[in-house]
Order: sequence, then structure tokens, then C-alpha cells
Amino acid sequence: MADFMEMIFQALNAVFNPILAIDPNPTNPALTVLIIAFIVSLITTVANKFLVDQDEMNEIQERNKAFQRELRDAQKRGDGKKVAELQAKQGEMMQDQSKMMTNSFKPMIVTFVPIILIFFWLRHSSISSLVVILPPSVYWATLTPLWHAIGGVIYGGKATIPYGIGWLLWYMICTFGMSQILRKFLGFKQGF
Repeated sequence: MADFMEMIFQALNAVFNPILAIDPNPTNPALTVLIIAFIVSLITTVANKFLVDQDEMNEIQERNKAFQRELRDAQKRGDGKKVAELQAKQGEMMQDQSKMMTNSFKPMIVTFVPIILIFFWLRHSSISSLVVILPPSVYWATLTPLWHAIGGVIYGGKATIPYGIGWLLWYMICTFGMSQILRKFLGFKQGF
């Protein structure tokens, strides 16, 4: 098994080392993580675009919002007859929710293995020692002290570099930003 994992690591090295080589600071490869975050965001966003019927998902979401609003209004008015009628329709709404969940899982099935392999490479490459120094405002806005405290409890110790974050939090920040940009660019409607 170790030989197989080493073979995968070497194959991923062949793919990602050229990206690492163009990083202006290869000893602290923040740009490489940004590029990899873009690649992963592109893979997941394109999978979502082509594997999930966006219009159907938005329609289900709107129906559920309307149903919840109608139920809440009937409960506020004390209209027991309307509440009972709506609760009878609740099974139908649950089927819609189930369909929405099933559709949401389709892209995950396709993207799960590639993303796990990319994370395997990130964790076992030189990137695992990455430290990005954030401006103080970003450091506090991203709740980094909270993540450091949680990490300290789980792994022991504490953060030693002021305003510094590791590769995983930097990846998460980059991926979140890239995903939002790509979703806008690919014409996703709000929500899905």
C-alpha cells in the first residue's frame, strides 16, 4: 500500500511541481496554493454547472420558501384549518428536499477522489510548511485566533507567528473567494 501511495504522490508531483516551480517564493508557496485552490474551485464549479439542474434546484428552493412562509403566516393567524392543510403537504415538501439533496451530491461523487488526491499531495509536499502572514484586519475578520485556539486544543501548543496561518486555512480562504468568482462567471443563480 505504501508503494501505491508513493506512486500516486510522484504522479501528483509531476503535475503540481511545475506550478510550485513558478512560485516566486518556493520556500513559502502561497501562490501555488492559490493556483491549486483555483483548479479545485474550477473542477467543483464546473461539475456543479453540468451535473445539477440549476433551474430545478432554484424552483424547489423557491417552493420550499413559499411553503414555509405560508405555514408561518397560517400559524401566526391561528388558522388551524390552513395549518392542517399545509402539514398534509409537508410530505411532498420533504420529497422535494430529498430530491434537492440527491442532486447536490452528484458533483461530490465526481469530484471527491480528485480533491482527496490533491489534499494528499498538499499535506505531504513542501506546502505543508506554508505560513502566510495576513494583515491584522484580515486575521481578525477570518476568525483566525479562534482556529488557532481550536488547533491548540486538538494538537497541543499554540500559534507562534503573529498573524500567520497555515496552508489549510490559506487554501480555504482562496477556495471560497475563487468559488464565488467562478460561480458568478459561469452564471449560477443565487443559492445554487
